[in-house]
Amino acid sequence: MLNYTYKNWLKLQEIVYIREVLVTLNSLARIVEAYIGEYASGKSEVAINRSLELKSQGRQVTLVDLDTVEPFYTLRPLKNKLESQGLNVISFSCEDSFGLGETGAMLNPRAKWALMNEGDIILDIGYGVYGAQTLNLVEGADESPELQVIAVVNYTRPMTGSRENIKEYIQSLGRVDAIVANTHLGDQTTVDIIKNGNNEIYQVARELNIPIKFTVIDKKMQGQIDVKEFPTSVKFINRYMPEAMW
Repeated sequence: MLNYTYKNWLKLQEIVYIREVLVTLNSLARIVEAYIGEYASGKSEVAINRSLELKSQGRQVTLVDLDTVEPFYTLRPLKNKLESQGLNVISFSCEDSFGLGETGAMLNPRAKWALMNEGDIILDIGYGVYGAQTLNLVEGADESPELQVIAVVNYTRPMTGSRENIKEYIQSLGRVDAIVANTHLGDQTTVDIIKNGNNEIYQVARELNIPIKFTVIDKKMQGQIDVKEFPTSVKFINRYMPEAMW
């Protein structure tokens, strides 16, 4: 028999799913999502794939680089490639920078006014608590009724490698509207690693009464995964960030 807390959380999952379907069907409803997460959580990968997913639906999408924490591993080297796929990318490019990426710690001035762009807005926020604070630099972020702040969690990372650590980390971020479960270990990822790690993330989400927006898995593993075994929607993603190291 399901306990009360678990039933409430399942109801939250139903609401998230229904909202996602309604927004997808309604091209006039704007999507504004800010992805935050610990180092190597996969937040940038999720932000890129989410942007391209929305673009594939015929939507106008702006992807915003707000990562000032890790200047050597950002969207900047991918800017031209992503723009060639139809995204509006607010970021410096490698051509705008020098040295080993020292200017990566600088924000493109257009990022402050990102929410003024038409269409959907996906924000890639710097990792950790200090990175999450970068969202405060975006004009209108604290007033936007559309904005969702989404924490990407990878159970294989030291900062989020136990239920207690995940709970402390999520609570330290301040506002978190939803969680993306993204347990992986790069090329060493196995099905067991994905299932076991994500189950721990789901448990914390239930305890905190925060919905899981979706679970992401490397598309290379699609043939090994039965999505019916997951209590959330599952998105299979391509990996772009290996090309992003300066």
